[in-house]
Amino acid sequence: MTEKPLGRPAVYESTTTAQNEANKRWAAKNKEHKKYLNYRSTSRSFIRKLATKDDLNELEQLIKERRSQSKIDEL
Repeated sequence: MTEKPLGRPAVYESTTTAQNEANKRWAAKNKEHKKYLNYRSTSRSFIRKLATKDDLNELEQLIKERRSQSKIDEL
């Protein structure tokens, strides 16, 4: 079994491969930010595409609660 060498290879098979490798390196270095972006994207998609009126009302209440907590946290 051959192991892939670590680090950036001198030559890539294609630019797509190079970009994929760069994306993997970025994701490995930025796990928390990637998690944040994924959650944000999922929540926006839910609100835009699937949320019912009841869901939106509940989310509005949760947002109000979160904002009031943020004011307390800022003090």
